[in-house]
Amino acid sequence: MRKSGNPVFAASAIRGLRFFQILRMLRIDRRAGTWKLLGSVIWAHRQELLTTLYIGFLGLIFSSFLVYLCEKSTNEKYSTFADALWWGVITLSTVGYGDKTPETWPGKMIAAFCALLGISFFALPAGILGSGFALKVQQHQRQKHLIRRRVPAARLIQCMWRHYAATPESCSLATWRVYLATINSPK
Repeated sequence: MRKSGNPVFAASAIRGLRFFQILRMLRIDRRAGTWKLLGSVIWAHRQELLTTLYIGFLGLIFSSFLVYLCEKSTNEKYSTFADALWWGVITLSTVGYGDKTPETWPGKMIAAFCALLGISFFALPAGILGSGFALKVQQHQRQKHLIRRRVPAARLIQCMWRHYAATPESCSLATWRVYLATINSPK
């Protein structure tokens, strides 16, 4: 009887399944608390994040158009606006492949400004999310403190109410003395 299959392929297929061991890390966070926290921070600061994205997109379009205007006559790498847009994406994302570089001085000045703009707009969402996480952690600690103080506060209120109701001078409708006084009173 002949064995079917290639043993080299079977061994590499089994080794390929090792990738699924990474999924065990998800079991550590069973309630998905980390992902819920991230989602709540993004949702709470969605307006700021969208504004940053919008301004960054406008900066990309504007700077790409300016570089296209400056470089289209002297640099054959910028023959279309799509080429300039590719340059803008690479520059704003601070990847900088170097396949398209401006040659004119106005193009170089716009490129420098675009690179600084890219650094700034990648730092803004990180700052927004960082402050959002700090606020969420502070809110969570405050909530834990309030929950921890709720039972002692309720006991204190109950004890003070019992003390108030048990004093002879108390005429509260919430005590049994008022009802005893009406039952025992001669008519």
